[in-house]
Amino acid sequence: MKKLFKVAVVAVGLFLTVASVNAQQKLGHINSGALLESMPEMKAAQSTFETLQTQKENAIKQMDAERQKKITTYQEKNRNLSEANKETLGKEIETLVKEIQDMEKRITESQQKAQQELQAKQGELFQPIYKKAEDAIKAVSKEKGYTYVFDVNQPGVVYFDGGDDIIKLVQTKLGISTTATPAATPKKQ
Repeated sequence: MKKLFKVAVVAVGLFLTVASVNAQQKLGHINSGALLESMPEMKAAQSTFETLQTQKENAIKQMDAERQKKITTYQEKNRNLSEANKETLGKEIETLVKEIQDMEKRITESQQKAQQELQAKQGELFQPIYKKAEDAIKAVSKEKGYTYVFDVNQPGVVYFDGGDDIIKLVQTKLGISTTATPAATPKKQ
């Protein structure tokens, strides 16, 4: 019985110690999406990326327009095909079919290359911005003594009660005006 009592006292002591330590932890939250939207370099990077994306799309559309013209020419020649002109038009039709197939292959290759280039450019443009935001969040969290900072923009946090929203502090750290209204944070559920 004494042994059980000692174990119970130790367990209660450990529980109270853990509860005391947990009560001292400072929690905060931030909406990383709103932070990134408020960063001027994000707007510039997005604009640069969209311009490049539009250029790639237009080049592929132009190639497809050429392919469509060849298909139309092929269809016209195929309609006019008769026994009398079969030898002449037949060779032209064969050439057109080969050209159309080659164009389709080039279009597919261009689409794949464009996708790879866009992914590389996206990383090149946005990764430094993500790193800058992450470093600022870490710096503010450390300066203000936060043990945990939750991102309410990421899946997994569906409810938060209390804690401090540190977006204004991080924006100040980044030199961003905090007068602009950030995107709304999710409602408590």
